[in-house]
Amino acid sequence: MRAAVLHEIGQDKLEVLDDIEAVGFGPGKVRVRVRATGLCHSDLSAMSGVLPQPGPFVPGHEGAGEILDVGGGVAHLKPGDRVVLCWLPACGACPACKRGQTQLCLAGFMNAGTPNFKRPTGDVFGFAGTGTFAEEVVVDAGCAVPIPDDVPFDIAALIGCGVTTGLGAALNTADLEAGSSVAVIGCGGVGISAIQGARLRGAAEIVAVDPVASRRESALRFGATQAVPPEGLADARQRITAGEGFDHVFEVVGRSATARTAYENTRRGGTLVIVGAGAVDDVLQLNMFELFFDEKRILPSLYGGGDVLRGYERTIALWRAGRIDLAGLITHRVPLAGINEALDQMRTGTALRTCIEI
Repeated sequence: MRAAVLHEIGQDKLEVLDDIEAVGFGPGKVRVRVRATGLCHSDLSAMSGVLPQPGPFVPGHEGAGEILDVGGGVAHLKPGDRVVLCWLPACGACPACKRGQTQLCLAGFMNAGTPNFKRPTGDVFGFAGTGTFAEEVVVDAGCAVPIPDDVPFDIAALIGCGVTTGLGAALNTADLEAGSSVAVIGCGGVGISAIQGARLRGAAEIVAVDPVASRRESALRFGATQAVPPEGLADARQRITAGEGFDHVFEVVGRSATARTAYENTRRGGTLVIVGAGAVDDVLQLNMFELFFDEKRILPSLYGGGDVLRGYERTIALWRAGRIDLAGLITHRVPLAGINEALDQMRTGTALRTCIEI
């Protein structure tokens, strides 16, 4: 079968090969025919080495498709079922799951160290234990979440990561109140989803901050009340909050510099939500006095900061009701053979989400 492979960490191009085989099928596993997958910035971060990932590997973790086969002991799925792939499944038995913090379950991370594929030259891993830039993937049954028939594969793929992450940051982690002032730094697919979540909660002012003009224009269509480049944030803060700072600031870039900017633009007693995934050696510096004196809450948000399966259901319900726009997030579509074009679209900021149709 075909898959897009990164041979070495640090390379910026993928090679589409046709000698890949999905491996690991057996009890408790399912084989999935991938139909659509989104390109998330985390895929680029894994390729560059910002996020840890053994190589060679097949990127992609935001996918949807249909079940081809089920292993022994899998009773809730059957061939032909339509599913979204969950890259961080909950085991249901660990301390985090028992506390109701299923997004902190480590079971899914354990899969990242086991090869998902092989080719004649050796093993190939799948990013985040999945690897959706491939025609087929074998995953634990818990990674394949059934979706209703009316949810298209491209929409379902977005729900598998970016939309769930951004919406959840606003609805679960920040738990923002109606009338709040909000700033969102970084307005790709995840940031736009956070903007939609803030709009749903009734935020009075939502300022989108991004260096790319097209993304700022998109943010306004999705619910931002203003959109500014990074150098315009200080002026927006002064105009909207009289210089006090925003009630909620979302950092959706994953860099200490933007996290520091987000902190400085959060009002005293306000909330900074860290959504972007950054590098282990990129350190955010805060002094002990400001932490004590400003009483700003710093809330990391992993995969939407709540139960992922409930998040999927909520997102589908909101989409059906027309309360959120998911189709509009897909600004570009390419076949698997055009995967490097999709990478360029992400790097330049011309795409909110590129759908790779497989």
